[in-house]
Formats: sequence, structure tokens, C-alpha cells
Amino acid sequence: MSPTDIPLLQVTGLEKSFGTNRVLDGVDLEVRRGDVLVLIGPSGSGKTTVLRCLNGLETPDAGVVAFDGGPTVDFAGKVTKTDRTALRDRSAMVFQHHNLFPHLTVIQNVIEGPVQAHGVPKVEAIARAETLLARVGLTEKRDAYPSELSGGQQQRVGIVRALALQPQLLLFDEPTSALDPELVGEVLTVLRELANEGWTMVIVTHELGFAREVADEVLFFDEGVIVERGAPSELLRAPKKERTQRFLNRLLRPLDGPDPA
Repeated sequence: MSPTDIPLLQVTGLEKSFGTNRVLDGVDLEVRRGDVLVLIGPSGSGKTTVLRCLNGLETPDAGVVAFDGGPTVDFAGKVTKTDRTALRDRSAMVFQHHNLFPHLTVIQNVIEGPVQAHGVPKVEAIARAETLLARVGLTEKRDAYPSELSGGQQQRVGIVRALALQPQLLLFDEPTSALDPELVGEVLTVLRELANEGWTMVIVTHELGFAREVADEVLFFDEGVIVERGAPSELLRAPKKERTQRFLNRLLRPLDGPDPA
């Protein structure tokens, strides 16, 4: 088995409830190095909770999360702060509402994590941040505050902030859903570039045209379970499950157009 065939991330039996509401009910998934896994499904189906569990922001009730080379965390037993930190160090998350610190400039937002959480020297963190800002076209916004940026620019800063942590896995929670339609394209362009560069990503999105273009596998969630999974060319065009078809029919974007060149 080649290194690319070994899953970077393997999740088995993930369960999570909030009170009496079972949000995740035995979720199994794996992501190979360099793959893009896209999660789709109605609101409240558990997609965001999966990301938050992978990033250590939520603690599952049960299940195993294993990264190749460690850590492996079994949530059926006692989970320590060290376990959650180990998971968080392997991944970085880009949120729906970017979550930038409003009192910090762009460059300060980007270096905060590497310096404070990872102990990267400030000079090194700034150099890395400036390189990343240049690649997304935001060099001139280095010293701007979030309130001085458009929504698309803010989300690009959020992506740069995640990349600055040099994670093995990038997690995106509906990164375009809070943007005006004319700003969606600039964020999707960055995600396409990351996919082409071989970044390993798990993306929650309703942008099905984008999913069909970049995803290696699409998972359809509903009521805390994976109802269907498959290649985007199959699942998004000819789903096998009626629940998947009903969901796709409700979305406005047509799926029967030509494939991307």
C-alpha cells in the first residue's frame, strides 16, 4: 500500500448528542492525503458538528478519531485536554463567519495562532503570513482592520490564518454561505487553488457546482447519519437514495449542465 492510500484521517463510530438531540449517530469516514471530502445535507444534519469534533472544539460522546502517525483518540474513554490539543494541532478550521479578531490588523490576526499556540518566533510568523497574504492578493491589506475589508477579503484572511498554522488537514464550514453572491467566486478560487496544490480538505458547502469540480468524494448527511456517499459525478447526478434526491431537487443550482473544462 502506497503512502497516498493510507488515510490521513480515519473516523469510526462518531456519536454526539446535545441533551436529548442526537446530532451524530455512528459516523464513519476517512480522508486520504491530498483528497477533498465534501459534506452536504440539510441544516442541522450534523455536518458542522463533525468538523468541530475533528478540530477538538466539541467532544464526541463516542467514536475514534485517528490521524496517520498519531494521535488516536477513543472518545469512549477519558479524553484529556492533551488529546483535544493534539487533534487541534493536526487541523485548522475556517468558519462560516471568518471569526477574525476585530481589534487586530490582518497581519496580527494571521500570526496570532502560530505565535501564541505553536510558539513560532514572531519574525518567522510574519514572514510566513506575508507570503500567504501575497498568494491570495491581500498584500496591500496587511495593516487593515477586519472592518475595513469586504466579506470576501475577510474570508480570504480566515483561510490565510488557517494556512499559517501549517495543518495537515483543512476544515471549511460553509465558507461562502455568509457572502454576497458577487464575492463567492473569489473565495472558491482560493479553494480550487488549494485543491490543485494537494491540500487535504473537508468542506461543508451547498455550492454543488464547486463540489462536483473539486471533490474526490461527497457525503450526504441527514439526521446525524451518512445516507449516501460517492464520487461527485455519481452522487450529484444520479443519487441512489430518495432522501439524497429530494435534497438535491430543493437546491436552486442545476446539476445537469456541462462538466467543467
